Amino acid sequence: MKRNIYLKMKSLKEAREIMFRRFPDTSCLPSETVSVEDAGGRVLAEPVFARLSSPNFHSAAMDGIAVKAEHTFGTSETRPTELVIGENAFYLNTGHLLPPNTDAVIMIEHVTILDERRVRIEAPAFPWQHVRKMGEDIVATELLFTRNHVVTPYCLGALLAGGITSLVVRRRPKVFIIPTGSELIDWQDAGPEDLLPGQVIESNSYVLGNLVEAWGGRFIRHEKVMDSVGALNAAVTEAVSSDYDLVLMVGGSSAGSEDYSKRVIGDLGEILVHGVTIMPGKPVLVGAVEDKPVFGVPGYPVSAIVAFEQFVRPLMLRMLGRPEERRQTVTVEPTRKIPSKLGVEEFVRVKLGRVADRIAASSLPRGAGIITSLTEADGIVRIPANSEGLTENKPVTAELLRPLESINHTIVAVGSHDNTLDVLTDQLKARSRPVVLSSSHVGSLGGLMAIKRGACHLAGSHLLDTQDGSYNVTYIRRYLPDIAVKLVHLVMREQGMIVAPGNPKGLSGIKDLSRKDVTFINRQGGSGTRILLDYRLSELGIDPRSIQGYDTEEYTHMAVAVAVLGGTADTGLGIFAAANALKLDFIPVVTEQYDLVIPEAYFESDNIQSLLETIRSSGFQQRVDALGGYDTQRTGEVLPL
Repeated sequence: MKRNIYLKMKSLKEAREIMFRRFPDTSCLPSETVSVEDAGGRVLAEPVFARLSSPNFHSAAMDGIAVKAEHTFGTSETRPTELVIGENAFYLNTGHLLPPNTDAVIMIEHVTILDERRVRIEAPAFPWQHVRKMGEDIVATELLFTRNHVVTPYCLGALLAGGITSLVVRRRPKVFIIPTGSELIDWQDAGPEDLLPGQVIESNSYVLGNLVEAWGGRFIRHEKVMDSVGALNAAVTEAVSSDYDLVLMVGGSSAGSEDYSKRVIGDLGEILVHGVTIMPGKPVLVGAVEDKPVFGVPGYPVSAIVAFEQFVRPLMLRMLGRPEERRQTVTVEPTRKIPSKLGVEEFVRVKLGRVADRIAASSLPRGAGIITSLTEADGIVRIPANSEGLTENKPVTAELLRPLESINHTIVAVGSHDNTLDVLTDQLKARSRPVVLSSSHVGSLGGLMAIKRGACHLAGSHLLDTQDGSYNVTYIRRYLPDIAVKLVHLVMREQGMIVAPGNPKGLSGIKDLSRKDVTFINRQGGSGTRILLDYRLSELGIDPRSIQGYDTEEYTHMAVAVAVLGGTADTGLGIFAAANALKLDFIPVVTEQYDLVIPEAYFESDNIQSLLETIRSSGFQQRVDALGGYDTQRTGEVLPL
């Protein structure tokens, strides 16, 4: 089968310049007239001038009496002035029209009522006191908004006050999205339990479509197209011959034998760019068919989003006459080294949290297909193409995906994984003052090292001292001798072997891992689970090298459970809750202690106190008990060190 080859990959800067040169007049979308009530988020195609002044009369800004200011001059506490209602004083409320021959309002609190017709004041008024003068806000004929202004909810008040009932706005760019791939299944056609091996629920078109809407456009989703040149040709031809402004083919832009986007664009028009030195997003394809931009968007979700943000969004904004908006940036420090490939600009998704006087950045999984690396990310760090990566604790710039304020209320947790952390994260977000728990799973020892480097607020740990059977205390004394910490108990949990339903290999314990017909999935070095395994293997006299899969590592209990569920391993060591969540069988090995190690420097902070209140709450403990395999009797207790 013929495959596409990236012969002339471009840098991101070069690729964008090529695209903008080919479509230089994109800001000429036709205009349309809309009612002002429907104009929120639209872009003005013409300047808007006020038709009315606002207010269009002199009005009271306070409840009280209207007077002619000069009639009150000379008034004082020792020389009060009496006024006659209906002659030189007039009752009125806020917003009322000032009566003729008055120019000031005296607040009702400063008026003494003598009888039905007479009042007394003890201080003079000055001209236009407590009065909203005609045109104070808007003067008729003045410019309210220029062309290319984005109408916000605030603008609607000014427009209506200025007598504007309709607006001439730019037509929203229409984007035609074509999901491609024979493996795709529409979510309406099959539930998760009905998916066959190799089938994928199509989601990219909905993600990209909503991004189109968020940036001022409209999208139409074509029904999914199988891997067929003819079908793709027909879909693209339909789009470019209609009134669509951009066309996105989602999937099929890479170098596979059934990736047809390049061929379709080449057959119908011209290919401008195929392959950009960015990661994720390298396979993006930019072309022109009948003078309309046509994109081949990669099929991996994160690649698709990066390609949209770097190419489709800026072109849409130009069509609308809007400048390309830059995200807020902040200086951060990676909690560990992040390697990168020379010659490729990489977009690394990171979790962020303020630790002491700096913002710590923990990288998320970097695969182009891991959509949760964006849903969980607080920011993006861009590694230049001429760099081999980022150095631990060396300041770099991150683009924020969330407000900085939320990052200031983030607890950075680094260390061992446990399913209760997900429950804790949700419980914290439900508080009246939400706190975010950002967890990075590097194993128990990795968590202690992060505390030593000052890279986190707490670490999850379940490190067994094989000499006395205690947990965590020995390791804290060994690795953190100069750092004062508190040890807070979270849960007791069942750790054991996760196996497929029915235990098809008939496993009974760790001794069976050395069998030649058993494939194992391990946890990473430095994790408490790995230390437990190695201790038990040593007790049994089993050489780790005799275990198939001993060197294959995962970073969470759920990842181990998924490996067993998917058949890539027969068993792995993990917690009961992970096996229970995926309806797998479980062979108990040990009940172990899982604690939180918290530096004293952060222990009294509002964020940590919120966390402690949450884990001590009945709501949290009831949810943890429902997971199975946990004991919460001592949850929240501060343990002696």
